[in-house]
Amino acid sequence: MKPWLRYSLCILLGLAGGTAYAVHQVRGADLGRQVVNGPWSTNTDNGTADASALSRARVALFGLLALPAKEAMYFTARTDSAGAPLTGNCTYTVSGGALEARWWSITLYKGEGWLVKNAANRWSVGGNAPVRDDRGNWSFTVSPAIVDGLWLPTGNAPQFDLTLRTYHPEGALLDDPARAKLPAIKKESCA
Repeated sequence: MKPWLRYSLCILLGLAGGTAYAVHQVRGADLGRQVVNGPWSTNTDNGTADASALSRARVALFGLLALPAKEAMYFTARTDSAGAPLTGNCTYTVSGGALEARWWSITLYKGEGWLVKNAANRWSVGGNAPVRDDRGNWSFTVSPAIVDGLWLPTGNAPQFDLTLRTYHPEGALLDDPARAKLPAIKKESCA
């Protein structure tokens, strides 16, 4: 084999391997100052000058509007409260109480930040939608089938995640997100 062909082949293999590694790093585990609270996790570097290049690449890849924490905090759940992965053939109850934020929403995504196609054209539940009881507690259902009450369809996605967005957070939500009171995700049944 001629030397120039051997060098060209090595350069191409190096570029392909480097690109694959970079993609794996960006799409891999969460980056930056990661905080976990039950099934929810957040990166407190999002939207700050302290964010690493990998954190910025991840924000760009997933299209997250990365505002600083004092403006918005984003929490992602890929499992239920018991630690089992969220799957589209199961029914879940998402419940909580008052969140220390001006407004919040929970959106259902399939991998890599894509909304799940569904016949109901529903992708999110806003903080003003759930009916609250006397103590301010609320709940809604995440399910592949239509259910009574407030419902967010899974579209039978093999796996999905839920993103909780809190706008103008305060108190423990902003100061100590690992101890803030966040919604529970309880698996009810699977088809």
